[in-house]
Order: sequence, then C-alpha cells, then structure tokens
Amino acid sequence: MASRVCLVHYHEIGLKGKNRKTFEDQLVANLRLALRSLPVSSVHRISGHIMATFSSPEAPFEAVGLIRQVPGVARVSLAFRCLQDPDDYLPAAVEALGEVGGCGSFKVQAKRSNTDYPLHTIELNRQIGSALCEAFPDRRVDVHDPDVEVRALFNEGSAFIYAASERGVGGLPVGTAGKCVSLFSSGFDSPVATWMMGRRGATMVPVHFSGRPMTSDGSEWLCQDLVRALGPEGAVGRLYVVPFGQCQRDIALAVPQSLRILMYRRLMYAVAERIALVEGAKALVTGESLGQVASQTLDNIRATSEVVTAMPVLRPLIGSDKQEIIERAKAIGTYDISSQTAPDCCTLFMPRRPETHAKPAQVAVAWGLFDHDAMVEGLLRTVEYVDFDTCGAYRPPARWRERHDALAPAPLPDEG
Repeated sequence: MASRVCLVHYHEIGLKGKNRKTFEDQLVANLRLALRSLPVSSVHRISGHIMATFSSPEAPFEAVGLIRQVPGVARVSLAFRCLQDPDDYLPAAVEALGEVGGCGSFKVQAKRSNTDYPLHTIELNRQIGSALCEAFPDRRVDVHDPDVEVRALFNEGSAFIYAASERGVGGLPVGTAGKCVSLFSSGFDSPVATWMMGRRGATMVPVHFSGRPMTSDGSEWLCQDLVRALGPEGAVGRLYVVPFGQCQRDIALAVPQSLRILMYRRLMYAVAERIALVEGAKALVTGESLGQVASQTLDNIRATSEVVTAMPVLRPLIGSDKQEIIERAKAIGTYDISSQTAPDCCTLFMPRRPETHAKPAQVAVAWGLFDHDAMVEGLLRTVEYVDFDTCGAYRPPARWRERHDALAPAPLPDEG
C-alpha cells in the first residue's frame, strides 16, 4: 500500500564529487532539525535524493513548507512510496495527477536508479501514461510542453510517484562553508545579506550595534525577531549586541561632522573583526549596496574596510538595488519586521552633510583624534548575546565564553 513521503532533490550537491557525502550528511542533519516539530520517522539518503518519512498521514503535507526553506534543497516533492508492482504504483499515479488541478496536459517521466526492475523507462512511460489517459480522458498527453509532469522514480526497491513539487531555496547546506560574522541591523539590507550567505552554506553570527544607552533597546528586540524569522533557514546560532551609543557621542565630539559616519563604521568593523576572531569566523558580512547611501560609495567603502586586516569583508548585496532587496525581504519573511521603526545607532548624531568621497589622509587624521583602540576594548567588555537553537552547525567558542563570563554582564534576556 502506498504511503506519503517527502522526496528532497538537490542540484549543486550532486556536483561535489568525492565530497558529496559530506554535503549530503549535513543536509540530512539540517533537515532533521528543521522538521523536529513534526512526527518524523526518518530522514535518510537514498540514491540521488533524500527521503523523509513520517508517522502521521498529515505530516508530509506540513513538512513541504519547512523543507523548501532549508539551504541545499532544490526541490521537494510530496510523493507516494509504492511497491514496484503495477497494482500499487498505477493507482498512485492516478491519485498524484488528480491532486493537481487546472491542468489540461501532462507528461510521464520515469527513471530507474538501478536496472533490477524488468521494464525499461520507455515501457514505464507508456504503461503509466496509458493508465492516466484512461483515468483522465479530458486531459491530453504533451511530451514537449505539458502543464504538469508525473514522475516515477524506481529506486532501491520502491517506486516513488509524484506530480506535486515545490521549488526550494537551492544553494548549499548550512555548515559546509565555514562561519561568518555579519553586521546586523533591524533594517532591510543586513538580514537579507545574512540570509544570502546562509544559503551559500555559511554559519552566520550576527552582531548588532545598538544606540543604547542613548536610545531605547527597541532595535535589539527587532533584531531578535528578525533572527527568529530567519529560523527556518537554520543559519543563525547566536546574536551579539554591542551598546554603541556612548562611543558615537564621544566620536561626534572629537571628529569633523562630515566624517562621523565613517568613524562609526570603522569602529564597528574593528569590533566585529575581534568578535569574528574569537568565534573562529573566516569573514565579515555587510548589507552594503554600492552607492545606496553616503557611506557606501567606493571611496567610503575602502575607507571603512581598511581597518579589517585579518579576513575579507563580503558584500552579497553590493550590486542590488533597494527594490530587489525589499522583494527578497518579503520572500524570506523579514519585510514586516524590518518595516517597523526603532531608534538604533544609525539614527544617532548624524551629520547634515556626510562626506561621500573621503580622502585617505582625511580619514587617517580623523581616526587619530580619538582612542579607537581603547573604545574597541571597552565595547568588547559590554557585549551581550542571545543563543538560538535553530542552527545545528553552530558551536559557541569556549574562549569567548570564558572572556565573556569574566568581562561582560549576563546574557541578553530572551523575549520569547
């Protein structure tokens, strides 16, 4: 008797050669974590796919929406798992096509992952197609441009029949590309940049610079909400919060007004790099888009980046415009949260006319007008954090924990 399963398809992982098993195993682990709220019987590899089985008949339908959000998943299909017997898989094919409404044409695409089944794929196409034509006389066969494809996969002693598939986010499994620290605000850009790096397999550690004590902590709670919204991706393990308002005030009193933003950002980069070194991260990530604001011109990007010497600064949104970023935010579920306003460090002590093309000599002089090294050390002593249980690949650094326990206050309380 046929049962319902989720059949997970991947694309890039299949090109990994001898490393393929490592990527598959990580994807299996990430899927198990993403599906932990459902009655899962098993998640395991089969030839060229990953299969999830459940102890409840409703669970596979709920699981599809969760699975498609996991990086590494190209497509997920709600399949019938049948015996390799026409009396079992032909009725399943009829039911699979019947579940797809509004289609006038179909095509059957059979595949055998091994040759132990006596019928060839061409014969299977004819056999299943004939049963479907008989069951649906109002639907025609179109092998070139069908409205729907009914697929039959004969794999490891079972037949998997499906017509309903949903596209996944693609990319690579989180945990296969190392760790990155992202500069994270409650706006649109940085959550999208964080998501995009997670989609490429990176384990993400956001750092939020709060305007506290000069502003309320509203932006910090929004950032926690954003991390929870990114939870289905499974890329974020910990959120750091750095109270930054007092340093901004001190910088505003010390440097020319037009260079304030650049000094703020240089200090943020320096603190984020130190956190990244303790975390064992291999890169910083920002949500910058070329020319979007004054601090994101080529000259100013160079001026802020030069303080980071131990790792690259990655900018996945550098060629995107604001509308593209907003569309992506809607797709990943962060738009509504980012639309809320909360005072943060970006709203503090803003100059009337910020410098858009800073000269290296100007920047060097301004950087020397305050004790930035002492500020970095002071900020590291005030760092707070919240841990999240959605990223199975994240491992908190023992060295940071020891340093934090000695120098910093208690962890930021979890609102939820």
